[in-house]
Amino acid sequence: MPVTTHPTPARPQNLLDPGFELTLRPMRYPRFYERYRDAIKNTWTVEEVDLQADVPDLARLTPGERHLIGRLVAFFATGDSIVANNLVLTLYKHINSPEARLYLSRQLFEEAVHVQFYLTLLDTYLPDPDDRAAAFAAVENIPSIRDKAEFCFRWIDSVQELDRLRTKADRRRFLLNLICFAACIEGLFFYGAFAYVYWFRSRGLLHGLATGTNWVFRDETMHMSFAFDVVDTVRAEEPDLFDEELGRQVTAMLREAVEAELQFARDLCGDGLPGMNTDSMRQYLECVADQRLARLGFAPVYGSENPFSFMELQGVQELTNFFERRVSAYQVAVEGAVALDEDF
Repeated sequence: MPVTTHPTPARPQNLLDPGFELTLRPMRYPRFYERYRDAIKNTWTVEEVDLQADVPDLARLTPGERHLIGRLVAFFATGDSIVANNLVLTLYKHINSPEARLYLSRQLFEEAVHVQFYLTLLDTYLPDPDDRAAAFAAVENIPSIRDKAEFCFRWIDSVQELDRLRTKADRRRFLLNLICFAACIEGLFFYGAFAYVYWFRSRGLLHGLATGTNWVFRDETMHMSFAFDVVDTVRAEEPDLFDEELGRQVTAMLREAVEAELQFARDLCGDGLPGMNTDSMRQYLECVADQRLARLGFAPVYGSENPFSFMELQGVQELTNFFERRVSAYQVAVEGAVALDEDF
């Protein structure tokens, strides 16, 4: 009886070539594999974070501070779920590298841990079931959060019908989705949220939230760095995609993200709180946006400096030997220094 054989498909030439590459040896993109290995070294669990220690602080907050923290946890309630959905529906499907898909699998696990962390955060900070339900419905009922969610969904929808990246236009659409989620959502929306958390910590408040955020900060920075590695790889393989039009689109995208996050800041800060107001958040967001543009190889547009001394050297980890120590050394929160644009 004849044996049916299937021809071995040719290996893709470029990272965004359609298909489902399975061959890990010879390894075409070892940098992505190293990203995966580095992520494993940052393993943490929600059970390590003591949010109950924040309860006495919550009782001491002013009405303005309580409003800010309520809005902040409402954003956290669904933010990482949106990122995880795009990862599964878009990135895993189109980045055709088994090394990259290893990393994306690990990232999906990390997003799940973040969702669990924020679920635990809401259960602790909002003991009333109605308050928790309102927080989870924030993308529908709170305009400043709804606008940020709609920004995210628009970029997910922009590529949803693409089953394969067949044309230059398809690949450009995918790149814009990737850049949006790396630079605007993980790299700007979440960095804005981190600033509020560390503003509380700088005043000796909510250390449990800050401890968990340290871990999330590390994860998000690594997610962003991986995405920028993908952009760098595509730029090297298909430089014609990176023309003036793409630069204009990315710049416009980041400007829109800054304005959406600034609307959120107006909602959170109201007329201003000691050391935290809309004007200082604008400066901070513009500074971060310029860093993202520069990392992507595009011209900065704002020229603003970071106004928050507590974010200039964010105390989350020692970078000098971060990836040389054993995993067990990272099972408790550690402190050190990292710049906002540090590349792990």
